[in-house]
Amino acid sequence: MALVPAKAQDTTRTTDKSVAQTIPDTLLFKIQKAQSVITQIKADDKKRYGLTRIRAGLAEVKTNVAPVSADLRAHGKTVEPKNLSNYNLILNDALKKLADWRTILSRTNNDLQGNLDQVLALSTDSLLTVAGNDTTEKKLYSDQLVGLKFQLQDAGTRTSTRLDTVSRLLADVSGTYLTVSSLQTTLNERLQKSTENALQKESPYLWEAPMAVSADNLGLLLKSSYQGQDKILKYFFASTWDNRFLLVMLAVLYFVWVFTNYKKARDPDLQQKIAPFRLENLRPVPIVATLIVLLNLTPLFEPQSPSIYIEITQSLLFLVLTFHLWPKFSTQDRRMWVLTGTMYVLLILTNAIVGDSALMRLGLIALNAGFLYIGIVFTDRLPRQHISTRIVRSVRMFYLLLLGLAIVLNIFGRISLAKTVSITAVIGLIQLTGLSLFMVVVLEALELQIKISAGSTGFFSRLNVSHIRSSFKKGLSVVAIGLWLLVFFINVGIVDVVFNVVFHILTKPRSFGSLAFTLGNVLSFSVIIYLSSLLQKNIGLFFGESQLPTASGSTEHVSSILALVRLVIVIAGVLLAVAASGISIDKFTVVLGALSVGIGLGMQNIVSNFVSGIILIFERPFQIGDYVELADKKGRIRDIGIRASRMITSQGSEVIIPNGDLLSNRLVNWTSSDTYLKTELTLKVSAETDLNTIQNIITHEVDQLDGALKNRPPEIVVTAIGADAVELKVVVWISSIYTEVSLKSQLLQRLLTAFKAASIKLV
Repeated sequence: MALVPAKAQDTTRTTDKSVAQTIPDTLLFKIQKAQSVITQIKADDKKRYGLTRIRAGLAEVKTNVAPVSADLRAHGKTVEPKNLSNYNLILNDALKKLADWRTILSRTNNDLQGNLDQVLALSTDSLLTVAGNDTTEKKLYSDQLVGLKFQLQDAGTRTSTRLDTVSRLLADVSGTYLTVSSLQTTLNERLQKSTENALQKESPYLWEAPMAVSADNLGLLLKSSYQGQDKILKYFFASTWDNRFLLVMLAVLYFVWVFTNYKKARDPDLQQKIAPFRLENLRPVPIVATLIVLLNLTPLFEPQSPSIYIEITQSLLFLVLTFHLWPKFSTQDRRMWVLTGTMYVLLILTNAIVGDSALMRLGLIALNAGFLYIGIVFTDRLPRQHISTRIVRSVRMFYLLLLGLAIVLNIFGRISLAKTVSITAVIGLIQLTGLSLFMVVVLEALELQIKISAGSTGFFSRLNVSHIRSSFKKGLSVVAIGLWLLVFFINVGIVDVVFNVVFHILTKPRSFGSLAFTLGNVLSFSVIIYLSSLLQKNIGLFFGESQLPTASGSTEHVSSILALVRLVIVIAGVLLAVAASGISIDKFTVVLGALSVGIGLGMQNIVSNFVSGIILIFERPFQIGDYVELADKKGRIRDIGIRASRMITSQGSEVIIPNGDLLSNRLVNWTSSDTYLKTELTLKVSAETDLNTIQNIITHEVDQLDGALKNRPPEIVVTAIGADAVELKVVVWISSIYTEVSLKSQLLQRLLTAFKAASIKLV
């Protein structure tokens, strides 16, 4: 056997080949990673990280904060507390924005720094660099690696530039945040001191104050005050546009309501049905009335509005009132009205510039004295329809007391409070006239609706109009008083305090034994029960039911499904009230258990009537409007209630009948389907009279009656015979019991005339 020489294995060559195969795999991974980083940086560049938006927002914040700082420096200690509160809102909003931007920029800064670190790491990676002694496999990627190197350098440059921009902007935002935070601290201290030292002097006494006043200083005060109030208004308008939109929509609905009704009133057919009427304050195109409604309701939709906003709306209201009342004023009243408006404008300007100077403070006192004169002389002649004399006297007395207090506060150095009190008093007087006309235009719009509805047999034609007028007027009076108080609280600057106190009272936990509750729960429970009760009583109006007595001879049928609707409303109201009360289910079961004991002890009749009402709803033995007879009572069913039903008798009295009696006693329904009424007449004629002639006359006259049934001729029966007379009973079938009396009267009159013409003598 020949021996084959053994060949030794070349391990060096095998290792080189393995390394050569490993390098491309690692290189491809690094290339992919570098491309991913470059792509991410390009995508971030397109997003620009919102830097433009943040830079613009930062400039806006600085613009908003600068007037606040200037006003605080210019007015010193005389900045009014209500303005301090408004400034605080602006600063809180600015701090929130700055904090959000600082968070965004910090995160962006970290992301950019991370991208830059990756670019630097990849740029210095030797695996991505081609050298002269590289393997043949790596040289294959040389062109791609050179291009990738330039892309990494470009990405690093752009990332470094963007990182520098973000860092500078972050520093600017942080610095602004510290400035605003410091300003807010100063403002809070000022606000706290103004609250603690509400009646302590902040300026020298009037006799110690300097007389000189610099024109430059006045200009600076006016400019800083204007800029501060301008920022307050812009912030308020930007944050409460939704409430203003609802207010405008309500005013538009009022305009459409009045305009449409005036258009209907011009219909010739409708004009013949309604009596002539004239509304003094409404016009066919109610622009002025709509503005009065809009401006008076503004505080109700925007209770957190700044006082300057109230001053502007009341100024606009004054102009609208001037346009509306000018033709009704006498010459003297016009002069006083113009004087009031002029002094009101001067008061607003004076409040903006008054400071420690005795001369300016004397001017403010002179304006307050002028308003005192107006309050004493002119308030009695201002329009105040539908507002009671007691309320007018109270407002007038309060107005005079506030003006007197403003003068005293001014003299003793409490200028900011004096300004607040004086402007509050004047606005309260203007608002009294505005609210009076607000009630007038709303009530006249209601009166117009009532006239239109009565003429076209609409919804209001079924209501007790006098009761509606009285209730609506009371409701408007409550709204007017609430609006006056709300404006007063806003001007004094305590609206938040009042709301917080009321909220605390309503939400404070209380207990009664083991039962925990709040006054808010009790109030919600009471309101829901009251509204559900009111709704179930008046829901019939939407089904055609009327609160007015039905005319003689007419029938008004309403489906008994109305009682079921009332039952659903009551049950839903009780369930909602229990849910709003906050009573837990286990506590509620205890209440139900106690109620069941009460039913067993003394509420059997109530429960019986309640269950009977449910049975009446589903069995429907009669409907609303049917004429029924129960025991000794006859009448028309007016209402089917849950516990009892109401009947209107022929004499016009209303009888309340428990539902249990309607279900258990014998009841006769005279007006159910296919049921007719038989009425009887008794006549006595001479024994010599021809009975056939009498029968023909009676049959003919009955046929002429509209309410008699044509397919059922009258029946004439001889009931008694005497020596000289014959007694006859005439039976006539009629379609409605409501016309029985009138049909009898008509038939007797016709028979009397016919018997005379036929020479028939009645005995």
